[in-house]
Amino acid sequence: MKVVGVIPARYGSTRFPGKPLALINGKPMIQHVYEQVTKSKELETVVVATDHEDIKRVVEEFGGKAIMTRTDHETGSDRISEVTGKVDGDFYVNVQGDEPLIRPELIDALVQAAKESPEAVVTAKTAIKNEEDVTNPNVVKVVTNKKGFALYFSRSAVPYNRSGLEHKHFKHLGLYGYPKEVLNQFVQLPPSDLEKVEVLEQLRLLENGYSLKVVETTYDAVGVDTPEDIEKVEMILGGNN
Repeated sequence: MKVVGVIPARYGSTRFPGKPLALINGKPMIQHVYEQVTKSKELETVVVATDHEDIKRVVEEFGGKAIMTRTDHETGSDRISEVTGKVDGDFYVNVQGDEPLIRPELIDALVQAAKESPEAVVTAKTAIKNEEDVTNPNVVKVVTNKKGFALYFSRSAVPYNRSGLEHKHFKHLGLYGYPKEVLNQFVQLPPSDLEKVEVLEQLRLLENGYSLKVVETTYDAVGVDTPEDIEKVEMILGGNN
């Protein structure tokens, strides 16, 4: 199975234009992400998929591989689907371009899970430690069956703990691995009813009968959504990266 890591890097952002080029400890964020992803032992190729020449140029300047994609993609999945026609592979891992702390071990775990369930989309979850996150609609929750496949994703507190029994809730992490054929089928499907209600793209997969294998990890995503988040990441890095 030829596995390709794809980092979508869109220049336009309502809250943070040019975000992939923002400096973290003097280095562009996209470089931090790229260097973390290339530490994965399971990826044969890593590419940045961008819609802006400046991002492509910066990636190539630090020795990375970048390809230009259309400017009208609505989602990262759409952008990666375009990549499948330009970079040969069997399985494509979508790594968010605003997660400079992504762990290569998690990427490897996703690919290993894909080898065990080759027809499934693979994603990840982590236990919620802050109880306030359980009811926070910006923190997406996921519930899985006993074999580790997703039953549902929601912005609500699922499952609702009416019994009062001790229960662990899980946060869904926006890291995905797609078999090529499934990815290209997925992006051709119209938005589903539950997807439109929750505004969660992954529900389109569930509603159309696709399986999502969910890998558990201790990693909790630290994304950069605003310029203020840069300082938070720099503190975590300790100025050493």
